[in-house]
Amino acid sequence: MLRLGNTALAALVAVSASLSTSLSVARAEAPAAIVTPLMTQPLDDYPGKEALMITVEYPPGAVDPVHRHHAHGFIYVLEGSIVMQVKGGKEVTLTPGQTFYEGPNDVHTVGRNASQTKPARFLVLLLKDKGAPVLVPEK
Repeated sequence: MLRLGNTALAALVAVSASLSTSLSVARAEAPAAIVTPLMTQPLDDYPGKEALMITVEYPPGAVDPVHRHHAHGFIYVLEGSIVMQVKGGKEVTLTPGQTFYEGPNDVHTVGRNASQTKPARFLVLLLKDKGAPVLVPEK
């Protein structure tokens, strides 16, 4: 068992708090994605399901939180370059004309603009339960 004196323990707590604050500030400073709904279409042949089409714009330096969609997600890059990854998958960098897929059970661990200077924009088609949220933060 490791025993720390009061001074060492206080220093460890201070470093831990500083690191936690620094990470929170870094995330808070990253610009948010801009989501524009394009259409929602009930899928009558699949009771309780709907298709939702959106565009997402990542300003330079934008980063998504870790999340899931509880949907089939089809991504098509329109402009710029994005980095995507789901838990257990490889991180990929996508450019215009390239695609990405997320399944209903996937946890989206990486979603960000690959550029710190240029925006990126992509089209997303989600096949999901009617009325379900588009994004569910993952803890």
